[in-house]
Amino acid sequence: MCDFDLSQALDSSSESDETGCESRCFNMPEVQEEIIRLNEGLDLVVSHNPRTLKSVTTLLMVVNRMNRSLARCGRGLSDGELCSAIMESLVTETIITMNESPSAALRRFQRLSSGEVCTLCDSSQKEVVRASGDTKLQAITLKGGNYERKVTFKVAKYSNPSVPLGDGLTVLLSITNNQHICCSMEDGRAVLKLECCEQKLQSISADEDMDRFLFYKRTTGASLNTFESVKCAGWFISTSCEGENQPVEMCTVDAARRLTSFKLN
Repeated sequence: MCDFDLSQALDSSSESDETGCESRCFNMPEVQEEIIRLNEGLDLVVSHNPRTLKSVTTLLMVVNRMNRSLARCGRGLSDGELCSAIMESLVTETIITMNESPSAALRRFQRLSSGEVCTLCDSSQKEVVRASGDTKLQAITLKGGNYERKVTFKVAKYSNPSVPLGDGLTVLLSITNNQHICCSMEDGRAVLKLECCEQKLQSISADEDMDRFLFYKRTTGASLNTFESVKCAGWFISTSCEGENQPVEMCTVDAARRLTSFKLN
C-alpha cells in the first residue's frame, strides 16, 4: 500500500487538522506503532500488523467521527465526556451470513422411517386400487377373484417443527419405491394422482414444490384416518358415496357425498 497522510482523509474543519496529524500509514514491517494527535490530552496509538485496506478504512471512519465529536464538545472534557465521545465514534462491523431462514427451516420435512405397509379402504369398505394402465386411483368393493387388484401402500413418516405434536403425522404414500400419491392445485381445485419421482425424498422442502407428496395423517376414531394435503391445505383424500369404480379424488371437509375416512389394513 502506498504512503499517504491520514490527515488528508479527515474533516478539514476540525481543530486537529489545523495542528496537524503526526500520522502516516506505512507498509513496513519494522514500523511497530504510531501516535495520532486527535486533541489536547488525547492520542490514538495505532499498531501495525501490517495494515490492510479494511483496517485503514475503519480507522479513517473512527478518526473522522472522533474529531467531529471533539469539535462539538470543545476542550476541557471530563473523563466521562471523553469516554462518551470515544464510544460514539466506534465502528460496529455486521457480518451477514446466507443461512437458511427460520421460516424455510420450518418448511422442510425430514424422513423418520419407511413406515408401515398396508392397504387402504374407506369407511364403506371400498378398497383403494390403481386404475388399469392409468395414474389414477379408484375405490371398489373387492369380491371373489378381484382381490389381486388390491394396492399395497408404503406409508413413510416425516418430521417437521412447524407441525404441533397433537396434529397427527406427516406421511408419504407410495405404491412403489418411486411412485407416490401427490396433490397439486389445478384451476383452483386440488387434483390427486400418482406421480413417479426418482429422488429418494429423504428431505422434502415446501419451497421446492415437493410438499405435494406429503399428507397430514390424523386419527378420527374407530381406527379411521384422514389424509389432508400438506400443499393444498383443507383438501382431503376422499372416495365417492355413489356407486363403484369411482375415482379417488381430493375434496374439502364440507363436501357432500364424499368419504374422507380410511382404515389401514
